[in-house]
Amino acid sequence: MRTILLADMNAFFASVTQALEPDLQGKPLLIAGDIKKRRGIILASSYEAKRKGVKTGMAVWEARAFCPEAILRPPNYAAYLDFSTRILMILQDFSPLVEPFSIDEAFVELTGTETLLGTPLEIARSIKKRIKEEVGVLCSVGIGPSKVIAKMAAELQKPDGLTIINAADVSRLFWPLPVGELYGVGRQMEKHLKNMGIRTIGDLAQSPVHLLSQRFGIVGAHLYEFAHGRDDSPVNPHSLDHVKSIGHQVTLPKDYTTQQDIDVILLELAEAVCRRARQGNYAGKTVSLYIRGNDFSGIARSRTIQEPTSYPQVVYTLARKLFRQHWPPENPVRLLGIALSNLVKTKSTQLALFDKEAQLYTAIDDIKNRFGENSLLRGSFLLESGVFYSGGRQQDIQSALFPKLV
Repeated sequence: MRTILLADMNAFFASVTQALEPDLQGKPLLIAGDIKKRRGIILASSYEAKRKGVKTGMAVWEARAFCPEAILRPPNYAAYLDFSTRILMILQDFSPLVEPFSIDEAFVELTGTETLLGTPLEIARSIKKRIKEEVGVLCSVGIGPSKVIAKMAAELQKPDGLTIINAADVSRLFWPLPVGELYGVGRQMEKHLKNMGIRTIGDLAQSPVHLLSQRFGIVGAHLYEFAHGRDDSPVNPHSLDHVKSIGHQVTLPKDYTTQQDIDVILLELAEAVCRRARQGNYAGKTVSLYIRGNDFSGIARSRTIQEPTSYPQVVYTLARKLFRQHWPPENPVRLLGIALSNLVKTKSTQLALFDKEAQLYTAIDDIKNRFGENSLLRGSFLLESGVFYSGGRQQDIQSALFPKLV
């Protein structure tokens, strides 16, 4: 019998910020794509803000309406990567088989470690203790005989949870849950399953597998197995040795219909994706756009260019063209995503002598790495000369950026 552990950091972006700024511990905190934009969106929030009703994807002004006392901070991707690396190093002290699942989650193969390190429960407690003391963030841990069980176990107790589930517990604990809570079931799949009368994980587990395969192909067979807690995929420490794509998407808190609103989100997504690409020394040739409407209908469209890029203006322009070409202007939008793929490694230290754009973004990245993501603002987001919108009110840009000098 295998023993798999999943470590899932709680409210990771917000927790990293609180670790870096201890005065923010225990306070409602919002991480916004750009807190100075009128239509900036919430990328993450602390549990203190979540309890007030704040959700990822809300506009900043809407989140502040739910939680007026919330503190806003811009994202700090360099810090997130640093914290993630430190957490992985801790996990590797407990097993050589550690698979990063995302920037804030990782699987650990514990099979066979019991005689050296103790029971899975003891190991989990040690991992949680070390991450809290050495990194400064909390994590929820799930343990089970497969990756899918470990993943779902970690979701049951948040924040700071520890859940162990055996194969025999799957029907009792998972089957009563809504089918949308099964790992691998997204919103679109949930809609299709409900249309078939499948509303709980138990309904899925008791459906004829041949019908699921007929309807959804190999995905249907996989979901049937997941509903039974079965997943024989290995913990692969080399899963991210080669990054295939870099992407980011956001579910919007309401229907977006105007092109101006949509363009703001597309530019924000392009900036986030390209910043992450440059931090990893990647550039990509293929830009993909993901759109979903309020009726859960969606499309994915891509365009490939000759020269790889990691510059937001190129990515934004392509995404904007794809949107106009393939999405009817009268259709409301509830989800937008951009991904950069067909990636190649770049050498950050070798700057093309006559590449003005490369020089510009190297300078921008240097400034943001030193002084924070909010140290440079796009002038195109100003409402009028010297004024921008933030947190539900207009502010003077000088007093906002240099409060001690005004």
